[in-house]
Amino acid sequence: MRTALVITGLAWLLAGCSSVAFVQQSWEGQREVMALSVPIQTLLDDPATDPALKARLAQAQAARRFASTALALPDNASYTRYTALPRPFVLWNLFVAPELSLEPVQHCYLFTGCLAYKGYFSREAADAAAQRWRAQGMEVFIGDIPAYSTLGWYDDPLLSSMLHWDDDYVAMTLFHELAHQRFYVRDDTAFNESFATFVGREGLRQWRSRQGLAPPDPALARQSAEFTELIMAARERLQILYASDLSDEAKRRGKKDQFERLRSEYDRWRSERWQGSERFDGWFAEELNNASLLPFGLYDRWVPAFAMLFRENREDWPAFYRAVERIGQLPASDRQRALLELQARAAAVDAMSR
Repeated sequence: MRTALVITGLAWLLAGCSSVAFVQQSWEGQREVMALSVPIQTLLDDPATDPALKARLAQAQAARRFASTALALPDNASYTRYTALPRPFVLWNLFVAPELSLEPVQHCYLFTGCLAYKGYFSREAADAAAQRWRAQGMEVFIGDIPAYSTLGWYDDPLLSSMLHWDDDYVAMTLFHELAHQRFYVRDDTAFNESFATFVGREGLRQWRSRQGLAPPDPALARQSAEFTELIMAARERLQILYASDLSDEAKRRGKKDQFERLRSEYDRWRSERWQGSERFDGWFAEELNNASLLPFGLYDRWVPAFAMLFRENREDWPAFYRAVERIGQLPASDRQRALLELQARAAAVDAMSR
């Protein structure tokens, strides 16, 4: 009875400006995720459970406890159940942008506010929606999503799609998604995702330390940071181009040049800095367009600012969350100003340490 009421509530939660078809697929997708979930302890106690799965579930439960006791993240029933999905990913997020802009098309919902993407529980539905946007002259990008947060509306389960990667990834994803439950700002995707990304990364560092393990491979972290910087630099050049007084045709030519430059810079960076590493080749194998650049401006934009805020609060999680809440409750312009100031201080500290 409780589940039925909550699921009905989710339909109202998603309604906003969305179509009936989208609400229906969201309701059915969430219902399936919850219906397939099984208590993790049941699987751990069952001798028939695959030993490899059992080991991974046990490690995930340890990370879940660490999230509450050490990271001051919500202590609830989230990630105490497991869902084996009948598909490789739980969601496919659709990002949409105009031809000559990096401003994402916003999708608005009743209680969560507006988001810079729209999630579909089937790849086919995401592809169909993408085709409709393309027909309107928009650019699209579809991202494979292994996990998401219902912001506490449900006790989110651990998903089989989260186990495609190693235990570090699972732990970081748990911390990331629980951070969304800890604090969320309406209508500010970049704030929410950057905050959760920082909590996930710093939480993983502390989790590995608690286990007596070395920090995450600094070379991989540096490679990821450099790759993100490469993309963000291209975004910045495109932002300047789109805001210029050039004609649309000149902007189209400049856009083509910028994406060719990005590919060239990536090839050179890949061969000269990382001995031909193929780690990011998959992203470049897809179409490069404005929409494909959007996730980098959302998930990474304010991470240095939140890292600085954590440092300035003496790496005390409750104090850090209180500071995050104070900034999050500011009007949008003041919030961005505060984050820019934190970002500047972070850049100054980074420059001094080099």
